[in-house]
Amino acid sequence: MMDKQKIKQGIRLLLEGIGEDPEREGLVETPDRIARMYEEICGGMYESAEEHLKKTFTAENTEMVVEKDITFYSMCEHHMMPFYGKVHIAYIPDGKVVGLSKLARTVEVYARRLQLQEKMTVEIADALMEHLAPKGVMVLTEAEHMCMTMRGVKKPGSKTVSVVTRGAFEGNERLQNIFFRMVRE
Repeated sequence: MMDKQKIKQGIRLLLEGIGEDPEREGLVETPDRIARMYEEICGGMYESAEEHLKKTFTAENTEMVVEKDITFYSMCEHHMMPFYGKVHIAYIPDGKVVGLSKLARTVEVYARRLQLQEKMTVEIADALMEHLAPKGVMVLTEAEHMCMTMRGVKKPGSKTVSVVTRGAFEGNERLQNIFFRMVRE
């Protein structure tokens, strides 16, 4: 579980380190606010995708299911700065489907932690393969990284795209192209 007291101490030290006065009126409650914020934005560390993917429904459909434009917000583990964007998921059922909101909840489990976009994309795909057991999964993540836009090279609007294929999607350009077309429509 998260240690809010350590977060508060760390923020006080950070404020002092940059030359601020943590007792100043506008900052006196900042350590507590940030501790609560981290409890929310890093809460996925204490969740499992299995919780969301275990309730499935029998389905005869074996055609591609796509949930696109799932908005997410995460924190880069290298700079502890936000990155945000959209995740697009496709899977081919093998006798069972999951409620569409459960796909969005699965994204949240992995986005709400200190993270790398590439790793998050893999984790989402692997969780779907493990807990839903479909014939195949494809996940595409597009994100803007604040460590690229407000510091360093300062290139606002640049996006990082990561793609993961599993099962029937691996090496199948036809399925991949159908997915890409659906995402771009």
